[in-house]
Amino acid sequence: MMRRTRVQGWEWGGRCASKVWTAGVVALSTGAVNSLAEEVARDVPRAEIEVAAYYFPNWHRRRMGTNEIFGEWHNLQRAVPRFPGHAQPKRPLWGIEDEADPGVMAKKIAAAADHGISAFVFCWYWTATGPYLGRALDDGYLNATNRERVRFALLWANHDLRTTPPHRGAVPREEFERMAAHVTARYFSQPTYWRLHGALYFSIYQAATFVEGLGGQAAAREALDAWRARLRSEGLGELHLNLVDYQLVKQRDPAALARALGADSVTSYVWVHEPAVAQVMQASFPAVPYAAAMRAYFESWDRRWSTFEPPHFPNVTMGWDSTPRVPPERPLERGPYPHSPVLVGNTPEMFREALREAVQRAQAHPAGRRVVTVYAWNEWTEGGFLEPEATHGWGYLDALRDMIRDPSPSSP
Repeated sequence: MMRRTRVQGWEWGGRCASKVWTAGVVALSTGAVNSLAEEVARDVPRAEIEVAAYYFPNWHRRRMGTNEIFGEWHNLQRAVPRFPGHAQPKRPLWGIEDEADPGVMAKKIAAAADHGISAFVFCWYWTATGPYLGRALDDGYLNATNRERVRFALLWANHDLRTTPPHRGAVPREEFERMAAHVTARYFSQPTYWRLHGALYFSIYQAATFVEGLGGQAAAREALDAWRARLRSEGLGELHLNLVDYQLVKQRDPAALARALGADSVTSYVWVHEPAVAQVMQASFPAVPYAAAMRAYFESWDRRWSTFEPPHFPNVTMGWDSTPRVPPERPLERGPYPHSPVLVGNTPEMFREALREAVQRAQAHPAGRRVVTVYAWNEWTEGGFLEPEATHGWGYLDALRDMIRDPSPSSP
């Protein structure tokens, strides 16, 4: 049994990292990449079911020249209850931390690895001036001394951004190629980059937006094929292209778009993007039972995705509550995001049941494609988090660990 040790409020797993990896900015040689990747594969046992947790990298920012926190931590701190029994504000047991600190990230990696998570899928942003919100990955994860314990991958968050100036998610071919070149040199050469069947997992959040920017499906496929060819020529192997179903579900023929882009898999980011779940939630504003959303998602998954090609990796959403992003002086009203209904009753026990449903479906996929995605490691201001919190402590991570060890139904 794994033992835990608490040091100054931090909880660490019993296994210490045996190697230290250097996060080099310059791409490694092909031989070095392959050798290190093989070492990592030996050091981290492959699970029957791989769990990939989404990581939202926006918990490090402070105002220039001060210690004043703004952005997501500020939104979380000022959150208020919006209806009777509404559990806000959330209180992270680890407190307010700078995820760009390698020591802070090492703690997260240890907790994730000890509880069955195979990979962090970082929400990764790109603008015309380059990467955006990248310090959690670049400064934190890539410099953590134990990073071989949890691999990493990128989810290209290619939606419009309210930056200064605003950035459009639909990018032209030349900008896509700059982005792809950066990803190839900076991340794909890393020995801990997550691979499925040896292929580099790269996810696109908005498939239709990507196609729009490239000028159509044929042009988008051509750009992707050129990237695949470049990876092969540089000795990095194959690309595993994953599409998030957020925009696929709005297509008349989702499979046609997935085939046109040569996708290797599809998955969800969060349950609320599924139309059947959204319908349940809008019918029960402002509070929606977690069990109802879970039932709607998996019933829809069985209808829409169970025989879909390419395979759809089932998702488990720990929770949904975007009310911290509504200014506290404004009322919560039925309307567009962030005025969303809140999932309630999402206890660790219910989360375990959702994991069981997802694992059963993932087990039907071929070996090497048995993946469950989880929303999310740290989406605190949207109500989806696995990190320990004051109300349920380590309950969600413990449910995940126990589920991976024993996916049988809970006793009544």
